[in-house]
Amino acid sequence: MRIDILTLFPEMFAGPFDASIIARARAAGVLDIALHNPRDYTTDKHRIVDDYAYGGGPGMVMKPEPIFDCVDAVRPMADAPGKLVLLTPQGRLLNHDVVAELAEEPRLILICGHYEGVDERVRAFLVDDEISIGDYVLSGGEPAAIVLVDAVARHQPGVLGSELSLEEESHAQGLLEYPQYTRPAEFRGMAIPEILLSGHHAEIAKWRRRQSILRTARRRPDLLAKAQLTPEERRLVEEELARE
Repeated sequence: MRIDILTLFPEMFAGPFDASIIARARAAGVLDIALHNPRDYTTDKHRIVDDYAYGGGPGMVMKPEPIFDCVDAVRPMADAPGKLVLLTPQGRLLNHDVVAELAEEPRLILICGHYEGVDERVRAFLVDDEISIGDYVLSGGEPAAIVLVDAVARHQPGVLGSELSLEEESHAQGLLEYPQYTRPAEFRGMAIPEILLSGHHAEIAKWRRRQSILRTARRRPDLLAKAQLTPEERRLVEEELARE
């Protein structure tokens, strides 16, 4: 998969993309990431990429010309034209389903907004999709782009050590993940659940499923509306919550 990122601050990506899973994916050739600065596509000596908003108001707005010209130059750099995504608080909320959808694309081109945002003509006539990572304000689209790339990268074949890791993570099945433990079995008087030492894999799987459902019910009950639960599992949720 190839991901092109249009950003005024390419230095912000050096740490996150040069370590951990993303670094391994890039080294293995599974993920190709390229950074492009719209300032390089300006025509004035001051390399201006923003201007005052028509109609007045606080802050500056990113100009359309450098973004359009940058996209025009970047698109021919790979065979696939790429799905153009604007990182903006006005976009659809990034969740597991959206990540899985974007991960199917052979190429993504991400635009990181800044200042008061981008000229509306970028949104209306250039981009294919708009994504937000949450209902809060960031200093720019760069942190959101890092989150999106990390999430999408995990869906690429060969990136994770085990494909089962992806299937069992929180949100992968519409539920939060069950509690995890490792050695030692007892630490400072705190013992792990005995079922995990039983060696009965079927019973362990049932315990994990139960814990996952109950944890979701207590912490993110909104997720249960879409979760695929049996009638017995829904009764379990009702009974457990009634006791609390």
